[in-house]
Amino acid sequence: MRSIAVMNQKGGVGKTTSSVNLAASLARKGRKVCVIDLDPQGHASFHLGIEAGPEMTTVYDVFSQQTNLDEARQLVAENLSVVPSNIDLAATEVELAGVPGREFILRNAMQHWKDQNRFDYVIMDCPPSLGILTINALSTVGEVFIPLQPHFFALQGLSKLFETTALVKRRLNRDLKVTGVMLCLYESGTRLAADVTEDLKMFLKSSDGDAPWAQARIFRTRIRRNIKLAEAPSFGQSIFDYAPSCPGAQDYEGLADEVAAMEQTLSIPKAA
Repeated sequence: MRSIAVMNQKGGVGKTTSSVNLAASLARKGRKVCVIDLDPQGHASFHLGIEAGPEMTTVYDVFSQQTNLDEARQLVAENLSVVPSNIDLAATEVELAGVPGREFILRNAMQHWKDQNRFDYVIMDCPPSLGILTINALSTVGEVFIPLQPHFFALQGLSKLFETTALVKRRLNRDLKVTGVMLCLYESGTRLAADVTEDLKMFLKSSDGDAPWAQARIFRTRIRRNIKLAEAPSFGQSIFDYAPSCPGAQDYEGLADEVAAMEQTLSIPKAA
């Protein structure tokens, strides 16, 4: 089972869009996929057609240890599930402040999924911050994907993300690796996008071999800026249900092909 945290402390870079549409594309390819929505805004849940009201069991109930992931999980399409979130999740930062082992609540909750190899992919949509929810995700997963808009300031923020993954790897999760960088909102006609991409390649190439991001790849598929990707969440649909022939759908299908192809190099068995 591959567990992937999609994270960036900067908002508006395509994090939720990538989490949902990558998951949807992998599910369409026959993989069993679950999205865990760790953002109190609940955008990934809404994107998949789930509006988590106060009466609904959510990932907040998992963190407060009132339920388990299976009871919170909802099937939204063939091979695709979501553990939804809502604004209640914002309270966890305060409520867990003095709780021993608070960094491992999600890891413990997900252990039986790993033991049973319940899914082929678990994709966690992290909030745009580096607080306890993101730390829980990083303590649980084996991989990190970073969505990045190719602007100059994005590279500065990237160093903080890498520092966080190094700290978590050292103290909480020795298996943590940054395995992919997704270039989102990409405008291929601009010199800036090409320059930032080249700078990123140079940085990764010069990285220390022990760093969590030492083997990270920049996915060849660029997620182009596309209005259909922005419209799809308001209809509670992935891009494949909303506009399956648009460039955004083509891009996420290409990205999913690359992610699935990594199964061989990561020694992960393919789904039957």
